[in-house]
Amino acid sequence: MPFSPTSDDSGIRGHDGDEPNEKDVWPVYSGKSFDIWRPDTGDYYDSANASSVVAHLQEKRRRQHRVLSSAFAEMGAETMNLPSTLPCLHPRIAFRDVTNPTNTRTLIAALVPRHRVVTHKAPYLLRIRGEALDEAFVLGVLSSMVFDWQSRRTVELNMTFEQIGLLTIPDPGAGHPVRDRSAAIAARLAACDDRFTDWASEVGVPVGSANDEAVKQDLICELDACVAHLYGLDEADLAVIYETFSETVDYSDRHAAVLAHLRRITG
Repeated sequence: MPFSPTSDDSGIRGHDGDEPNEKDVWPVYSGKSFDIWRPDTGDYYDSANASSVVAHLQEKRRRQHRVLSSAFAEMGAETMNLPSTLPCLHPRIAFRDVTNPTNTRTLIAALVPRHRVVTHKAPYLLRIRGEALDEAFVLGVLSSMVFDWQSRRTVELNMTFEQIGLLTIPDPGAGHPVRDRSAAIAARLAACDDRFTDWASEVGVPVGSANDEAVKQDLICELDACVAHLYGLDEADLAVIYETFSETVDYSDRHAAVLAHLRRITG
């Protein structure tokens, strides 16, 4: 996939409860600042001056472009020299660094709004190539229980770059109907308000179309079914995932809803 994990990690010391003015001051995100299909919990690590942090991140990106091991090394020089292409100026996928296999979920990712700075506890996926549709597809897979079942087999305390690099994402390529449906669902779930208008428009979905709770839960189950289908899983495989996912949470209702969608997808 044309994405690479990295972080802003501007080294700002933090505190909780700020309500920054987005024009001049941006929130600094830690892992607690977002959740699955919830891009902003309001629990911020700190805040940062917008103009100062943009200048800092642009200079940092230009330095890292010369380092072969950096995620920015693959980006073209023309893109690198345009501050308007900085990831912090656009929605991007972030995930929590700290986790635990006994948590309700192991990998927690979200599409965070623009004008946010992330610490190393909330690394993000840098889109090197591709379009917003590809980003939506990756987000959908990462946010599914099917993918998370895989991560729970190996991840203990930290979702490191190395750990996430070992996990597999099924990708039949653009134009595949189930892939495209997965991306559309993920985009609708992620684009919850006007902060994602441009991104949602690029994908081709309306903003706020999944804010009704019943609609949201049905889309989440359909997404699980789509991802399961792309992995090539059958009904027996689904039973294993939902029956062994947690020792304390009963997922039988979700299993039934996902199974119904899977049967419809497979005809």
